[in-house]
Amino acid sequence: MTNDSALKPATLAANMPGNEPADGAVVPAWQPATTYENRAESGFSYLRGDGPVFADAERRLAALERGVGALLFASGMAAADAVFRSLPAGSHVVIPEVMYWALRGWLHDERSHLDLRVDMVANGNAEALRNALKPGETTLVWIETPANPTWEVTDIAEAAALAHAAGALLAVDSTVATPILTRPIEMGADIVMHSATKYLNGHSDVLAGALISARDDEFWSRVRNCRMQGGAVPGTFEAWLLVRGMRTLAVRVERASANAQALAERLDGHPGVVEVLYPGLPSHPGHDIAKAQMQGGFSGMMSIRVSGGFDGAAKVAASTRLFRQATSLGGVESLIEHRAPVEGPDSPVPDDLLRLSVGIEDADDLYQDLAQALSLIQ
Repeated sequence: MTNDSALKPATLAANMPGNEPADGAVVPAWQPATTYENRAESGFSYLRGDGPVFADAERRLAALERGVGALLFASGMAAADAVFRSLPAGSHVVIPEVMYWALRGWLHDERSHLDLRVDMVANGNAEALRNALKPGETTLVWIETPANPTWEVTDIAEAAALAHAAGALLAVDSTVATPILTRPIEMGADIVMHSATKYLNGHSDVLAGALISARDDEFWSRVRNCRMQGGAVPGTFEAWLLVRGMRTLAVRVERASANAQALAERLDGHPGVVEVLYPGLPSHPGHDIAKAQMQGGFSGMMSIRVSGGFDGAAKVAASTRLFRQATSLGGVESLIEHRAPVEGPDSPVPDDLLRLSVGIEDADDLYQDLAQALSLIQ
């Protein structure tokens, strides 16, 4: 019998042993039921707690991330919410300055209601993290790597060691890296979070989130209970679509990463581009760390800072044809977004920054699309 732990991520995502439908179908089944007979052998009772489609996706995610268990949520925000709501009252947490903007804003607005003390540190700065930690008081360190949308890289193993020495857990938002490129639990992380809406689904047609735990402990039990009591679960069809998307995860991530690498190299030094922000470039400050902890590519996400400041960025974003001007990321289609007006005046993101979610189209076509838009500001 094949040992699942020995299988590569691409195999686990596409064709995980033990998840085959009982009728021999090669496609996982969709079960829309919300309630189940009270039979011990089924293991299911009511969908708010668990269901067979959830179990399929969660088993794949746990195997992909090398965790002991996974939980699906209605969105990435719902997954993050469950982590912070499961912390003891009065907890001190450390978060990065640059991270998913909605979560950063939510923590700023809700920390007093959640009785949390929140400190922010520069992304990837181990000394800043060490100084921010309060041994015996800090309960959670949250990192995002690469960090959206400026793509700083944090050394996961180093962050884990610092967090654990202070008695804290390390949670990693690995949405952009995906388990195809990075598996934080293998580097010491306690919790991995994904906005499954993005690369895990990959088709821009599902809203979902996920958490994966390194241990089945008291904290994981609280997170599980938080999901069940709050009811923040996806619908059964959304969970089925997520499984469908995950089966092509490896090929999509590999193609998007290769396209982003090609674009980053061609745009670096372009007369309309002030700076290319992409960990795959040797000039990137976090390149060496990214190379060590991202296997097989540096993701399909990158940003460019363009000539002409705010107005120049707005003009370029409005002038592409293949890069659709829209939010979100990780789909098969390429997207472009001027982040400053989206995030508002409190954002740490430069006014001239354009975030690119590079899809799986032809790389040369994508470059030509950006080049013609950049020509308008040269």
